[in-house]
Amino acid sequence: MASAQLLEESLNGLTLDQNGPAFSSEFSPCYPQFNPVDIYRTHLAHALSKLTGVDAKIVYPALQRTQTQDKGDLLLPIQALRIQGENPANLAAKLAQELPDSILFERPVVNGSYLQFFFKPATLARLVIPSVFKNRHTWGTNPTFGLRNVQDPAAGRKRIIIEFSSPNIAKPFHQGHLRSTIIGGFLSNLYKGAGWDVVRINYLGDWGKQYGLLALGFELFGDEKALEADPINHLYEIYVKINQKLAAERKEIARSEEAGGDASELKNAGLDEQARRYFRAMCENDAKAIEMWKRFRELSIKRYESSYARLNIHFDEYAGESKVKPESMVVVEKQMAEAGLLESSEGATILDFTKHLPAKAGKSLGKALIRKRDGTSLYLTRDIGALFERYDHYKFDQMVYVVASDQQLHMNQLFKIVEMTGHKELHSKVSHISFGLVLGMSTRRGTVVFLDDVLRDVGEKMHEVMRKNEVKYSQVQDPAKTADILGISSVMVQDMSGKRINNYHFDMETMTSFEGDTGPYLQYSHARLCSIFQKAGIPTSEIESADLNLLTEPHAINLLRLIAQYPDVIQNALKTYEPNTVLTYLFRMTHSVNSSYDILKVIGSERALMKARLALYDAAKSVLANGLRLLGLTPVEKRLRGGLHVPRFVLPYHIDDETEVEHTRSTRNISMHFGLYDLKRTMLVTPFCAG
Repeated sequence: MASAQLLEESLNGLTLDQNGPAFSSEFSPCYPQFNPVDIYRTHLAHALSKLTGVDAKIVYPALQRTQTQDKGDLLLPIQALRIQGENPANLAAKLAQELPDSILFERPVVNGSYLQFFFKPATLARLVIPSVFKNRHTWGTNPTFGLRNVQDPAAGRKRIIIEFSSPNIAKPFHQGHLRSTIIGGFLSNLYKGAGWDVVRINYLGDWGKQYGLLALGFELFGDEKALEADPINHLYEIYVKINQKLAAERKEIARSEEAGGDASELKNAGLDEQARRYFRAMCENDAKAIEMWKRFRELSIKRYESSYARLNIHFDEYAGESKVKPESMVVVEKQMAEAGLLESSEGATILDFTKHLPAKAGKSLGKALIRKRDGTSLYLTRDIGALFERYDHYKFDQMVYVVASDQQLHMNQLFKIVEMTGHKELHSKVSHISFGLVLGMSTRRGTVVFLDDVLRDVGEKMHEVMRKNEVKYSQVQDPAKTADILGISSVMVQDMSGKRINNYHFDMETMTSFEGDTGPYLQYSHARLCSIFQKAGIPTSEIESADLNLLTEPHAINLLRLIAQYPDVIQNALKTYEPNTVLTYLFRMTHSVNSSYDILKVIGSERALMKARLALYDAAKSVLANGLRLLGLTPVEKRLRGGLHVPRFVLPYHIDDETEVEHTRSTRNISMHFGLYDLKRTMLVTPFCAG
């Protein structure tokens, strides 16, 4: 008993003392103040080290997270201890018997050559729930990961550049840009939570001959009022019209040449040549040409900013091809030439990787066009110049490009040129976060996709379903805003539901459903948690002082074990760069929460038990809200930003917040809880929090 009390006192000092150490210098990574599970790893590493003679620093990283709760909370593959001459299964059985009793763990379970460790509920509740309450809005993240020196915070934070979204002005915001925006926003939030200095860059496609063509198109088809009202769509309309005119002109030239005629005059006076001359004037800093281009760019950025804000995304810099200094590109070419990498081919300058790298590596990279025969640079040269400029300006520790997988060759060529020109340190700091395609993405009005069109359509879809009950719909203070948030959640969750490298089909019917693992399901789950606290009416101070020893039911214990996993999930996401890592966890946790209401009742329970269960639900709500914000979503609560009440609009009768329809528990499909029809049962259940 004395040893147990001593251990409990040491745990108190390690985890609950705000002035205590944030990390353990013995193991890495080990941060008990931010991740209570690290306490368990530390204790177990020392206990196993004492029994086996294996260094605790070998044992600690060998303790693995489990994939399912039936396998325990921590798992030890005996082979990872590197003990020679012992049968792993026999050693597992021996260690299970010899490990001393602990206030942290149940007796270990032997599964072949593995040991499964289950946390003791009472101690876990005391360690995890107060830890969540102490850092409600940040729990799960670890701000010390971004420190240059964790023992000396004054040394500053590491800096990461994240380049993402990067649409082309006057062109559709296609599926690649949408995925890049969602994934890049997630990575920005992830690294910010980890304490890094995050710089978000939007590298716009805003330069090239096409902008000369666009300027010509504006002279023919432009409208000042339309440009001011909706610059992106108006410029795109102009871009389509001028390209149609150009296509017709090219056909006329081809017909003339096929007939043996002289098409030189038409070529010299045609749109192609006019656009080339206009772009040349832009490159030479012609005042009129630059003024027109600058206006197009600034109006487009202003419109983009409002669209990004709906996704909870902002950028620290709107860069672009136009912003790369000519002298930077000269430096790039000079360094390539000095390294003997460049050659001339039909008047153009190229880099033939097959001549400079071993057969397979060279063949995979092929040939890169560095400068066209007319002397203009290409985006590969500009991208390298932009990278050099960023490294000089930001002195970053890491930079990631969030770009579609179909740009893999371009990114590989870029990184290899950086390495081949002697910038090995810079080469080690850059990486490409790739992703698959969105298939079948179109709007209701056609196949051309702009970001605003996508968000409008899903918002309209949610709005249509909400309108099915006019009486309750009329009680919503701002239904358009509510529908917009649900629609955005639908799009973003569908995008993050699979591995980012996989393609997926854009399915509006599926993504806007309240059944299955969707954005609306997550929002429902958070809003339902909010409503419990309003109905209970117990002050936060009483909830935070609850007797957590009362949490003894299997549902409570399993939910608590899931909550404890969240810091590990975030840490794993920093390794995988996968939004799905976090999203899958949130669905597992919300399934557990939503299946607990009829077991872990709050209303009607004895007050001490009410407080304990509310403490558990409060911790779950904090984790869910933090996870939603990390993914870039706005958690739906009783009151949203800007004073929006998220209402209760129930059809035609009300089911209590703690009552669940049996089929929804068994299938985990919480249907239409925002006052929408459940097509399976033709009934309705409770939506958001009462407003």
